[in-house]
Amino acid sequence: MQLINSEWTITEEEVARKAFDIAYKREISSLIDSVRYKASNLAEIDDMWRLHDFLSVKRHEVDGRYDYHLPMLVFVFAGLVKDGWLNLSELEGLNTDKIAKIAALACM
Repeated sequence: MQLINSEWTITEEEVARKAFDIAYKREISSLIDSVRYKASNLAEIDDMWRLHDFLSVKRHEVDGRYDYHLPMLVFVFAGLVKDGWLNLSELEGLNTDKIAKIAALACM
């Protein structure tokens, strides 16, 4: 088993990258749908400013949530599972200790 650092194998990093990308695409797709809906219902200038504020908040949330640094991925994945953007089954290939930690943190 070849390691890329002290805690993640090459296979685990491949699984992690794929799961990370899946969750990101899901959340972005949902966000785009939400923005399309909100934009189609703009009726006055205040609606536009609310959309702007919504987008600013979402950008901050997404930028903060999707931090692909191996030491933080267990926490990132736990948040993504908890928020419904990722399923534990999509992390199959990580070692059982990592999956158990992710599952436990997602239930908090």
